[in-house]
Amino acid sequence: MSLPSGGCYPAVWLELPLAGPQELYVALGSSRHGPDGMNEGEAERVIRVVVVDDEALVRSGFELILGASEDIEVVATASGGHAVEAVRRERPDVVLLDIRMPDVDGLTVLRELRMMPDPPVVAMLTTFDADEYILTALNSGAAGFLLKDTEPEQLAHLVRTLVAGGVVLSPKASRTLVHSHPGTEAAVDEEAARVRLLTARERDVLVLVAEGLSNADIGARIHLGAGTVKDHVSAILTKLRVTSRVQAALLAQRAGLLDERPRSEAGR
Repeated sequence: MSLPSGGCYPAVWLELPLAGPQELYVALGSSRHGPDGMNEGEAERVIRVVVVDDEALVRSGFELILGASEDIEVVATASGGHAVEAVRRERPDVVLLDIRMPDVDGLTVLRELRMMPDPPVVAMLTTFDADEYILTALNSGAAGFLLKDTEPEQLAHLVRTLVAGGVVLSPKASRTLVHSHPGTEAAVDEEAARVRLLTARERDVLVLVAEGLSNADIGARIHLGAGTVKDHVSAILTKLRVTSRVQAALLAQRAGLLDERPRSEAGR
C-alpha cells in the first residue's frame, strides 16, 4: 500500500510497565511468543478482520496487504456508517477502525462495538502520529492505536499481536500513555479500592496481564489452564469495572499494584 509517509513512524508493540511508567518499553515482537507474536498452536488459526475507513483506497489497501497472509482473512470492509452492521454480521476477531470519519466518529463506533457480547479486538487507525484522542480511545476499550502508513510487512504481525493479547501503539501514542496524568488523588484511591476486591490469584493474573502476556502464557507462568485464566480475566474486568485488558493494566499501574511486586519477580 502506498500511502504518504509524512515523517511518521511505523507502529510498534507496546508492552505495559513492569514496575511503573519509567520502565515502559516497546518491542516489535517478544521472546514470550512465537516469531509473529503468536503462541504455539495459534499459527494455524485464521484471523478474521474487518477494516473500517471512510476512504475506499485505504480499505482496499489494507485488504490487499492483510489478505496476502494465509492466516488472516479480511472478511469485510466498511465506512463508518456501516461499521457496526458489518461487525455484527461477520463477527471478526479484529477490527481496524479509523478514528476520524466524516459520517460517524470512530470513538462512537468503538463504544458501540465494546457493548457487544464477546466484542472483537479494536485498534484505531490514524493518519498522523499526534492524535489527541489516544487516551480517550484506550480508555474506551481500544487495544491499539496505529498509523495508516505503517510498513506493509508489519501489518500482519500487528494483527497477530492484537489477537495474542498485545497492545499495538505508535511511538507518539506510547509516549502519551507514559506521560499521562494518573488523575486526582480521589480517583486513584477509588481505583485502589477496586483492586483490593481482587483475590490474591486474580491480582497475580492482573500483573501478568499488565506484562502483556496472553492467557496461554499466563497459564504457563502460574500453572493454570488457559480456560481458568480466561475466567480469572473475566472476573478481573468485572470487579475493576473495565472492558478491556488494556484498561485493567492501566488501572493496576495507577493503583500501584505493579510497584508492590518484589524486585526479583519484576526482573523475570
